[in-house]
Amino acid sequence: MPLEDHLLTESRNPLSEAIDTLSPSEIVRLMNSEDARVVEAVGAEADSIARAIEWAADRLGRGGRLIYAGAGTSGRLGVLDAAECPPTFSTPPEMVVGLIAGGPSAFTRAIEGAEDDPDRGAADIDERNVGPDDLVVGIATSGRTPYVIGAVRAARRRGAATVGIACNRPSLLGSEVDIEIALLVGPEIIAGSTRLKAGTATKMVLNMISTGAMVRIGKTLGNRMVDMKSSNEKLRIRARRMLRELAGIDDDKAREILERCGGQLKPALVVAMAGVGRDEAQALLDAHSGQVRAAVAAAGQGFRPITPVAQPKK
Repeated sequence: MPLEDHLLTESRNPLSEAIDTLSPSEIVRLMNSEDARVVEAVGAEADSIARAIEWAADRLGRGGRLIYAGAGTSGRLGVLDAAECPPTFSTPPEMVVGLIAGGPSAFTRAIEGAEDDPDRGAADIDERNVGPDDLVVGIATSGRTPYVIGAVRAARRRGAATVGIACNRPSLLGSEVDIEIALLVGPEIIAGSTRLKAGTATKMVLNMISTGAMVRIGKTLGNRMVDMKSSNEKLRIRARRMLRELAGIDDDKAREILERCGGQLKPALVVAMAGVGRDEAQALLDAHSGQVRAAVAAAGQGFRPITPVAQPKK
């Protein structure tokens, strides 16, 4: 019996065998009920996902990279997550990297056969000089995509830590990596169309890994994205608002502190909340891995939520 016949992601879903006879509203209800299974499948892998976050944060914190490698939908999801990190967390583009079988053009159009080349996966890792400070996350719904297997094998050979995200267990990918994340979402409503539940589950996990790692390395204060530079008027307004709300100062003071700090919100927060100068604020941040809360506490001003200052109506 072919291996494909044993893959959960390739099996038929009995609930959708007559989907071509359903009305649009019935299709929506069916898809929605099946999508509800995704949350449970992700939750079942919470411990492994948490370890992946910890490993990613550790490597990013020492100057390493988070590197995704995938093919097809899996590759596109990795590239998308990587592309969203710079605008969300002000990261340099090289900090989170998405590799896709077939290269960048495969993001918008299928390149047949690209996923079947393990040597290309290994070469993409080698070309980026992956090393012990990096975390490579292989993404393969089937758990056996040759491009991804080649990438994670090369990454391990070069001393990098590895994570595998698949929607089958056991899987070849799971046996090749340090941390296995198996998202058992069950058969798709269209057999083998893994852009559906499998894709949704994968996107959720990538969101968790990148967001969790960024929180751990100090890109947020509470649930605010504070690692930002006020480079346009929209961002200047946002930065002043957060500075007012978190530090309990008025708009004029927020504007003045941001100007002193070159538009950078994190040192401005430490200046406002710890009562120190710009240079000392930056030194405190540097000494505490960019964590605003820890920097303020180290200055003897323990962090506490502050009621926003009421602003005059305009």
